[in-house]
Amino acid sequence: MALQKKVARPTTLSASTPPSIGDRTTRVDRPISLAVLVSGSGTTLQNLIDQIAAGKLDARIAIVIGSRPELLALKRAAEAKIMNFVVDRRDFADCAGFSKQVFSLCDDAGVDLVCLGGWLCLLEIPPKWVGRVMNIHPALLPCFGGKGMYGAKVHEAVLAHGCKVSGCTVHFVDNDYDAGPIIAQRACEVKEDDTPQTLAARVFEEEKIAYPLAIELFARGALTIDGRRVRVSPPSAETAAKQQP
Repeated sequence: MALQKKVARPTTLSASTPPSIGDRTTRVDRPISLAVLVSGSGTTLQNLIDQIAAGKLDARIAIVIGSRPELLALKRAAEAKIMNFVVDRRDFADCAGFSKQVFSLCDDAGVDLVCLGGWLCLLEIPPKWVGRVMNIHPALLPCFGGKGMYGAKVHEAVLAHGCKVSGCTVHFVDNDYDAGPIIAQRACEVKEDDTPQTLAARVFEEEKIAYPLAIELFARGALTIDGRRVRVSPPSAETAAKQQP
């Protein structure tokens, strides 16, 4: 079983203006290596673990990082024998030092892509990681996003506004909450008798599809960031042939 380790030595990093996001993601001709960042129960992490185990996602999770100790998500990682660490946000005086420690672990693990899964902490993205960090949000951004909008709060707001549809959004991460360029979205109906819990369950079914899809697109080098837009290249003839039943 993987050992959960606590990283508790704050470091400092001077803030700088992030560079513009690069052009096109680089194709990964092997199982893509992931870091998954978690702050809660780890349902998104478990989905990725299950998708990989079922052979539906050509990836490996090299490391899981939690933002505080004793998370259920870290227990899920340990049960799956995935290396996992804690970088406790409370141990750091600022976002810069916290982010430096998080990405230092990602560097050491040699991952290709960082995936946020219920991660609640703001990050400062180092230049080498710009365009290589994704998040999934349980609403159709740019609506119902931003600081403090997570979990049940999102679904409560959707219902309070009388929305007829909701869904999920996968986006690249920048230095603000839920503000990076959108990669993929999936929608679902909001029913008249929905509660935040029933709506959350329906949205999560769409999340289970959207996140692996976005990771696959990244892995085959199909994503080009063009300002606020992410353009998706069609699959090659070889890839398309493989996808035929």
